[in-house]
Amino acid sequence: MINFKKWEKCYRKILNDFGFKRKEDEKSAECLNQILSKREHLSFNELKNYTNEISDSNLFIVFGAGPSIKKHLNYVKKHSKKFKDHIIVAADGATSALLEEDIIPDIIVTDLDGKIDDLLIANSKGAVFIIHGHGNNLDLIKKYTNRFDKVLGTTQSTPLKNVYNFGGFTDGDRAIFLVESLGAKKIVLGGMDFGKYVTNYSRPNIEKNIEIADNIKVKKLKYAKKIVKWIKKNKDVCIFSIDEYQLE
Repeated sequence: MINFKKWEKCYRKILNDFGFKRKEDEKSAECLNQILSKREHLSFNELKNYTNEISDSNLFIVFGAGPSIKKHLNYVKKHSKKFKDHIIVAADGATSALLEEDIIPDIIVTDLDGKIDDLLIANSKGAVFIIHGHGNNLDLIKKYTNRFDKVLGTTQSTPLKNVYNFGGFTDGDRAIFLVESLGAKKIVLGGMDFGKYVTNYSRPNIEKNIEIADNIKVKKLKYAKKIVKWIKKNKDVCIFSIDEYQLE
C-alpha cells in the first residue's frame, strides 16, 4: 500500500493544478466513511482474501473505458486460456463494455459516474465494488452507496477508519494502485489509451461512441499516464498494455 505522505505530494499538485478543494474531497470521504460505518462493508484484508480465493497467480487485468476497449476485449475473449488466471478489474464505465461481452468483472473501481444500471447488474452478479469519494460526487455517494453489496471505500485525501487511500487520481490509475497493493506481480492494461478521445462508456452523455475529450478530461488522462509511469518505475510490478502482451 502506498505511503500516504508520498502520495500527498502528488495529491497537492493535482489540487493546485485543477483548482480542486481538499475540503470537498474530505467531505465526500467522510460521508462515505459514515455510510459504511453503519452497514456491512469490506476491509482491505477481506478484499485480499477474496482475490486470493479467485486466483493465487497474482495476475490482474485492468480495463479502462478508452477507445481500444472493444479491440482489447475481443483479444481477451479469443485468448481466454491465456487470461484464465487473471483477476478482472474494471474502471467504472469499462463495466458496461465488459457486460456487453458477457464478462463480469471481479472488481470494479468507481466514482459512480458510469452507467449505474450496469454497475448494479455487475454487482448483483458478484463484482466487488471499490467506491471512491471525491469533491464532486457527494450526491452520488449519498444516493447509491447503499444500493451496492460487497463495498470497500476509498479517498484521494486523508484515509479514514472505513475509507482507504491506495493512491491514484482517476478510476483507471486508482485501479492499478489497488491491485499493486493486493500483491499483483503482473498487470495487463486494456482500454487504457491516455489520449484525447473518450468513449460513451466513460462519458454516457456524449452523442457519439467516441468523441474528442474536453480539456479537463484530457488533463486528467495526462495525469493518469504520468501516475502509471511512476508505478512502473517505483513499484515491484510489471505493467503491460494488451498490445504489448500479445508480443510475449
